[in-house]
Amino acid sequence: MLISAIVAISENNVIGRDGHLPWHLSADLKHFKAITLGHHILLGRKNYQDINRPLPGRTNIVLTRDPNFEAPGCSVCHSLEDAIAVAEKAGETELFIIGGAEIYRMALPFCKKLYLTRVLASIEGDVKMPPLGEGWVKLNEECGESDEKNDFPYAFQVFERENKH
Repeated sequence: MLISAIVAISENNVIGRDGHLPWHLSADLKHFKAITLGHHILLGRKNYQDINRPLPGRTNIVLTRDPNFEAPGCSVCHSLEDAIAVAEKAGETELFIIGGAEIYRMALPFCKKLYLTRVLASIEGDVKMPPLGEGWVKLNEECGESDEKNDFPYAFQVFERENKH
């Protein structure tokens, strides 16, 4: 099973502010949905609480240290290994790590693919993306402009981690 991360990051590495996305990019939301639909997604408790419901059309796995946490309509796991096992047992082909920062930090070493929306602006925020690690090769990039539905210009980028033999 392929483990991938999908994330939108500003030029100054911000991914969140006050528990929310610090921008509105309609194109990115559509892009995210198109890529993740029909797959398992793995998110942290804080990210789940911001969304406050399972994302439809996907199997939601919420990772939390809280043994009493409940997320109706989701699988709740207490370790990254258990969360990955849930997706593997279901026969998933590509598990998507969707954040937040702590979940990315834990899962990035296992990721072989990265779907990155680069928000082409410096944005105020209190949550930053952890380092991506080494060995990423850009496969493609599509750019979009800001307009009435997108606060900032952006670039959809896809990276794959080089296999080191």
